[in-house]
Amino acid sequence: MFEPGHLHRANLPGMPGVQEFALDLYYEVRSDPVEGLMLHFRMTGEIDGKAFEEEFQLHRDTAFNFASTATRIAAKHGLHPSFGAVLRNHHEYDLMFADIREKLKAHAGDPVNLDHLLKDGF
Repeated sequence: MFEPGHLHRANLPGMPGVQEFALDLYYEVRSDPVEGLMLHFRMTGEIDGKAFEEEFQLHRDTAFNFASTATRIAAKHGLHPSFGAVLRNHHEYDLMFADIREKLKAHAGDPVNLDHLLKDGF
């Protein structure tokens, strides 16, 4: 389920062979005096009954790779790699991508600072 600033993904318990999880990804734009516009994320949830919460932020020009970072965090907290990306529903991804683009006032073809890729862990 997506709404601007928040994505919820879950696999319901009781399905044989399917890993149980519930994840919430909240995001907002923040202005850093040194780094400029940043997209701040707070990821909370449960994977196989174990709760976690983690925060991260990405520079304006690398923010569109958020699904990669969120998937790595989920895997770190127990999401099985065979599950794949946290954001598998393309419709939700498209809505979230458009919302982030609007919040950051970003446009296709905007340049990417390669130093930001290193700082943001890519």
